[in-house]
Amino acid sequence: MRTHHDPVFRRRRVAVLAAVAAGLAFLAIGAALIGAAAASPGLVGGIGAGGLDTPITADPPAAGAEGDSGASGDGVVDVEDGYIPEGEWISLHDDVPAITKLDAALLDATRAAAADAAADGIEFRVTSGWRSAEYQQQLLDDAVLEYGSLEEARRFVSTPEGSNHVTGRAIDIGPTDADSWLSQHGSDYGLCQTYANEMWHFELSTEPGGECPQMLPDAS
Repeated sequence: MRTHHDPVFRRRRVAVLAAVAAGLAFLAIGAALIGAAAASPGLVGGIGAGGLDTPITADPPAAGAEGDSGASGDGVVDVEDGYIPEGEWISLHDDVPAITKLDAALLDATRAAAADAAADGIEFRVTSGWRSAEYQQQLLDDAVLEYGSLEEARRFVSTPEGSNHVTGRAIDIGPTDADSWLSQHGSDYGLCQTYANEMWHFELSTEPGGECPQMLPDAS
């Protein structure tokens, strides 16, 4: 019979103690990782700390970085900034800043055109209207990341200082059948497509019944 002084017995006891120590260490590491995750909500890509309804956020660009126009703010834009989620749209009669802060003459002309287009079975959907300067800056920053340079990004997104969305004098309309209708009849209401590469972007650029100016190649 072996006793606790037996070498085999001692080796087994050491092995058991080592296994227990390793198990405790593993549990401690797991608890630490769970605590860190709980202290940092919103780490999952595309979902903020407040869930799927959290307004979009973006880190403000570093001073002097491409796309930085000096726009200030807390890095969060929502409906009060004219934000409309990508792929969604609103009505010309919705009581939201993207509509209510549009230039009154532009809004009236677009509503008149929409009423006549409806008689032809065409529905106007607003995909963008008035935007705050902060929202416009975030769009530009995102475009710089997407296209790789400020020069290329500027072909599609204006600076806050140069955008007529910020002044309320531009509106984006969809879908494509509505854009086609406006391209043919918009000048009857003074509405003109501004950029050749943006068939959805319209501004009040002439008198009703007048001739639209030649389109610019792009927003740059």
